[in-house]
Amino acid sequence: MISRSLRLASVLATATIALTAAAAGQQKREASEIPESTPINRIQVVGTHNSYSAGVDPRVLALLDQRLPSMGKLLTAMPADKRAEFQVAHPNDVTFSEALSYRHPSLTEQLNLGVRGLEIDVNADPDGGAYADPAAYRLLRAQGITDLLPFDPAPMKAPGIKVLHMADIDFRSHCPTFRGCLAEIKAWSDAHPRHVPIFVMIEAKVQSMPILPGSSKVPPFTAATYDEIDRTILDVIGRASLVTPDDVRGNYPTLEQAVLAGHWPTLGQARGKIIFQLITATGHDGASDYLAGHPGLKGRLAFLDSQPGQPYAAFILDDNALARGAQISDEVRKGYLVRSRSDIETYEAKVNDMTRANATFASGAQVVSTDFEKAGNAYGTPYVIRLPGGSVARVAPAVK
Repeated sequence: MISRSLRLASVLATATIALTAAAAGQQKREASEIPESTPINRIQVVGTHNSYSAGVDPRVLALLDQRLPSMGKLLTAMPADKRAEFQVAHPNDVTFSEALSYRHPSLTEQLNLGVRGLEIDVNADPDGGAYADPAAYRLLRAQGITDLLPFDPAPMKAPGIKVLHMADIDFRSHCPTFRGCLAEIKAWSDAHPRHVPIFVMIEAKVQSMPILPGSSKVPPFTAATYDEIDRTILDVIGRASLVTPDDVRGNYPTLEQAVLAGHWPTLGQARGKIIFQLITATGHDGASDYLAGHPGLKGRLAFLDSQPGQPYAAFILDDNALARGAQISDEVRKGYLVRSRSDIETYEAKVNDMTRANATFASGAQVVSTDFEKAGNAYGTPYVIRLPGGSVARVAPAVK
C-alpha cells in the first residue's frame, strides 16, 4: 500500500510541474503586436556595437592620440583608390580617442533594456595568456600611474577564445572569454523563453595593430579557431536554441536561393532562439576559412558576411545608411539580413545628430547598431538610440 505521505508528495510534484508549465506558457510574449507568421528577416531591432566593452582608460586614449592621426588625416594620406571605401566605413573626422569613447553595461543589462542585437569580438588564444599583460597598462604603470581602470588578467590566462576589441589598447571586457559571453546570453535567453530572436554578430579579429612598444604577440586566427567558435556555440547555446544556415537553406540548392525565396523561419518559430553572424575587419571575403570543408555554410552555425550573388549570401554588413541607404533597402526587400549602424565612432553622439540613425531605421536594416543604448555619454549630450515605437522589435519599415 502506498503511504499517505508518498501520495501527497506525488500530488505536490504533479502540481509543481503544472504550475511551472503554466507560468512558462503565460510568460509575456515580446513584440506581441507583430504577427507570429512574420519571417524573422522582416523585423527590426536595436543592437549594440562591441557590446562587451567596459570602456578604455582615458590615459590609454591619450596614448593613442599621441601616436595615431585622426580619421580625416588617415584618409588624405591614402591612395586615391582606397579613399572611397575607407570613407564609407569611417565617414567622420574623429580622433582615435573619440572613436573609442563609449562603454556598455553588461550583456544582461543590455538585454533587459531591450537590445536584441549584440556584437562580440573574438581573438584566438590557443595556449592562453596572449592578452593577459596589455602593453598600454604596462607602459603607464612604468610612468608611475597606479589608478588605472580595473583589468583582471586571471580569465585571460587559460586557453580559449578571448573577447576584446584591440589587443594592448581596448581590452576591458565585461565578459573576457567567448564562453563566458555566450553563457550570459544563454542564461538570459533561458529566463525569457518567449523573446524575439537575439542576433549575435561575431567579429573574428584576424589582424592586430601593434601600436605601442612591447605590444603582445597576437596568435594567428586559423581554421582551427573558426572550428572552436562553432564548438563553443554548440556547447554553450545548444543546437535547439539556434537558427542556422542549414535551417534557412532547407531543401534549396543554395542558401542564397532560399533567402531570395523568403525561406526564413517565422517569428513564432524563432522565439527564444539565437542567430549568429560572422564577420572580419578585412571585408566580405575575410572569413573564407569558415567555408573550408563547409561549402555554402553547410554544417556551420553562423551566417557569414556576404555580398549578393554568393551562394552563401544571407547576411550583409552594410554600416553606412547615409551613403548606402537605397542599397540597404534593396537588400532587405530581396530577403537578405542586414546589420547597419545608427552612429559611427561616436560622432553622432558628440554632436547630438540623429540624421544617421533616422536613415538607418528607415532603410529597413534588421539590426540597427549603436554605442548609445542608454542615457549618459562622454560628451554630455542627450543622444540615445531607441527603436521607434518603444517595443523591442517592429516590422522593418522598408518592407511594410
